[in-house]
Amino acid sequence: MEYTTLGSTGMEVSSLCLGCMSFGSSEWQPWVLDEEESREIIERAIDLGINFFDTANVYSSGKSEEILGNVLAEYDRDEQVVATKAFLPPEEDPHPNATGLSRKTIEQELANSLDRLGMETVDLYQIHRWDYETPIEETLRALDDAVRRGQTRYIGASSMWTYQFADALHTSDALGLERFATMQNHYNLVYREEEREMLPFCEREGIGVMPWSPLAGGYLTRPHDELDATTRGETDKYIDRLPYRDGGGPAVNERVAELAADHGVTMAQIALAWLLHKEWVTTPIVGTTSVEHLEDAVEALEIDLSDSDIEYLEEPYEPLPVAGHE
Repeated sequence: MEYTTLGSTGMEVSSLCLGCMSFGSSEWQPWVLDEEESREIIERAIDLGINFFDTANVYSSGKSEEILGNVLAEYDRDEQVVATKAFLPPEEDPHPNATGLSRKTIEQELANSLDRLGMETVDLYQIHRWDYETPIEETLRALDDAVRRGQTRYIGASSMWTYQFADALHTSDALGLERFATMQNHYNLVYREEEREMLPFCEREGIGVMPWSPLAGGYLTRPHDELDATTRGETDKYIDRLPYRDGGGPAVNERVAELAADHGVTMAQIALAWLLHKEWVTTPIVGTTSVEHLEDAVEALEIDLSDSDIEYLEEPYEPLPVAGHE
């Protein structure tokens, strides 16, 4: 495993982050693993040197946090970096203050997440999206207080417009509040709109970048006409709302398959290797439902793509509508 500094925090994290959305309960989503299967993957990740784990209160209505906390309790907590999130409703029938980024919601959801994780402090607490109903100053003051109380060490943001992120950083600087240290945004070979503004801005500001959906929800792991045959392809309708099949997506998918065959590796490994070659990416968030796929992801760290390989993969891309902020 390789390690890198998370933005300008000084905190060292593995070059792959294990996303925990697939851990929890199959009652939440058919493709989600229950506790025993989830434990096997988390433990193997630790064996492979992964020390960075990303979950959220909304994943399996908090069950993901519980499982992650149960497993990590059997290891040295000081060696692990744990991130979770709030904004989206953590239950199917939420009360009015379960959603959003008001002080009340942040304080209660952070307390609930810590309880489920069995931890006094989380390393990174992130806003899961932008809250159009709550002034950013209130959100930042609540997050700053959480840092000062020792409930989180750093704060992070997720998919939003660059002008919103710039406004948040400016507000923090003007008021002397804790700054967002990370950006968890939507970025992969078939969705590269973040290259226009967000990624250069993060690079300039020293922000750690943690792309979600690095494999485009499975679209970059197999030939594009086979995605619908998988359990996730059949049941996860969120993937259908993202423009992976539009524009140059199918052509990119075919080139990933071609290059994978040339290198003797999997399509997923080529797609991850491309992200890992991007200097503005700190650590992709990789979700998986099998130990085998996890091991493949770690092996992608060893793949060396040439400049011509990267150019070949990128050439078919066409501009797309911005997606993933909702």
